[in-house]
Amino acid sequence: MSKDQKEKNGLPTYITEGADGSYTVDLVRGLEIAGTKVTKLKLREPSLEDQLASQQAGGSADTEIALIANLAEISPTDLHSAKMRDYARLQKALDFFYG
Repeated sequence: MSKDQKEKNGLPTYITEGADGSYTVDLVRGLEIAGTKVTKLKLREPSLEDQLASQQAGGSADTEIALIANLAEISPTDLHSAKMRDYARLQKALDFFYG
């Protein structure tokens, strides 16, 4: 990623931090959720309880999918239709929560 793709706070330009600690991610391809095309997903800041609950989902990929879906308040099934570029953006946002 080039330097001009990052904002002053170190986030890529496609991730915006909210005052509440959430991250809004601009999606490249978008998702179809309940018949509506979504081009942005807001991930609320996770709690330890979120992390523990997602670990009950199974393997590491399932854990990550469960956590991202929970933070975005969508079902994991909705997230399964994400294109890889969009999923990579969501993973990047999740990484920023961990510092």
